[in-house]
Amino acid sequence: MIHGDFGLGQFKTVMTGSILIVDDDPVQRRLLEAAVTRFGHTAIVVEGGEAGLDVLDGPGARDIAVVILDLVMPGLDGIGVLKAMRERDITVPVIVQTAQGGIETVVSAMRHGAFDFVVKPASPDRLQASIANALKVEAVEGEVKRTSRKRGGLLTFRDMITHSPAMDRVIRLGQKAAGSNIPILIEGESGVGKELVARAIQGSGDRRSKPFVTVNCGAIPDNLVESILFGHERGSFTGATDKHTGKFVEAHSGTLFLDEIGDLPLDVQVKLLRAVQEGEVDPVGGRSTVKVDIRLISATHRNLLQQVKDGKFREDLFYRLNVYPIFVPPLRDRRDDIPHLVTHFMERVAPADPRRRLQGISPAALAVLEAYDWPGNIRQLENAVFRASVLCEGDVLDVDDFPQIRAQVEGTVNLEMDEAAPRLSSPPEFPDEEGLAGDAAPAAEPDRPALLQPRFGTLRALDERGNVRALADVELEMIKLAIDHYNGQMSEVARRLGIGRSTLYRKLKEYGIDPETGRVDRLAS
Repeated sequence: MIHGDFGLGQFKTVMTGSILIVDDDPVQRRLLEAAVTRFGHTAIVVEGGEAGLDVLDGPGARDIAVVILDLVMPGLDGIGVLKAMRERDITVPVIVQTAQGGIETVVSAMRHGAFDFVVKPASPDRLQASIANALKVEAVEGEVKRTSRKRGGLLTFRDMITHSPAMDRVIRLGQKAAGSNIPILIEGESGVGKELVARAIQGSGDRRSKPFVTVNCGAIPDNLVESILFGHERGSFTGATDKHTGKFVEAHSGTLFLDEIGDLPLDVQVKLLRAVQEGEVDPVGGRSTVKVDIRLISATHRNLLQQVKDGKFREDLFYRLNVYPIFVPPLRDRRDDIPHLVTHFMERVAPADPRRRLQGISPAALAVLEAYDWPGNIRQLENAVFRASVLCEGDVLDVDDFPQIRAQVEGTVNLEMDEAAPRLSSPPEFPDEEGLAGDAAPAAEPDRPALLQPRFGTLRALDERGNVRALADVELEMIKLAIDHYNGQMSEVARRLGIGRSTLYRKLKEYGIDPETGRVDRLAS
């Protein structure tokens, strides 16, 4: 439950937009509703994940400014809601609620796109600060999007922000594809920039001045997919009060981009195959076919070949679409791009910042961003830089401006913070060069937590007699250091050591290290 006096005048700041509260606890719902109402917002209260998604999918969804989401609920829990929001491209900022001790759950929520978290019981100033930050970021993002739309213009491959060899093949294939009209299938994880590649292909080809029509197949209700793609006649079904031309006809003479093609229902796939083969569509309720001339580019984050094997995607349609495949690698495989993308995203925020105060990003902050795996890829990086740029109080982005990312890189979240954003315990301190001569760290000071104790990041190459140490000895010491440095997170230990988990566990067994405690058996030490 929430504690504190919500009647204080300092919390009465009227802001636009409704706050959607999703919580299965009726007492918590009532207290949260009272809190956000005192803050000056309209509260919409539902008691579960499915009900929350119904609101976000409903006609009033555009009025939702922020979601306050409980993570632990029966049925569809908070993580499930976050996953569904990502799949449906719902970008409303989400503040998750969690109980003390749920570090793994909090990190998982961040990975799935949560904007912030509050710990139960949440103080009113903590909750209000989190809501205010979310609204502030949303407002700036809206302004940036409006500015981008005003600029307009075509995109070409020269506009792509990349300096990574992993992207050279993408650009080379895209440039070749731009000179033809063959169907293209762009594959890659969510957020890697598949639509950007499609737009660059269109902007580099003969249809550059023609329409570019985008359809997110995964975001359309199954019963409306056929109508939206192929159009319908007035009165052809309940609710069809007007004639609709459909996306194929809208894209006539131009390019049709079908995003998340793997989410199309099987019955619609049959009609899509005919449209691709014959160049004509049948509007719902129509008496005749309509000829269309389009360049078709499809995209998916799914393994379509596996979808075919599972009977979820038509084999004949797959081979029609997969004439010219282009795979866009994830951001973790092109980390060279991160500094350039960060600069680009900061420049996009600058016009919406009247003070133009941000001068850059610190090396430490950039190192944290480059160390992170970015499961949400470029879209997640953009959101992180956006948030940091808007909420940063200095003139340079620093590590503390990326609390969620730092939390996941370091693997520790301090759930007891009562500030506007989560923050990590301080990272290990390392001695300067003069302090590297010793073999062990100095004894812990009694008033300092163990996490803050200095730990050496070097290994001795020579033994006491001046001879090169045995490789096995150095390997054991490196494994022990890695386990200590990454707080026993074996997946991260294996990744940082450049070995597989099975190899790591085999070596742990060889050296007598307990995987649970990370301690070395006396006989092996």
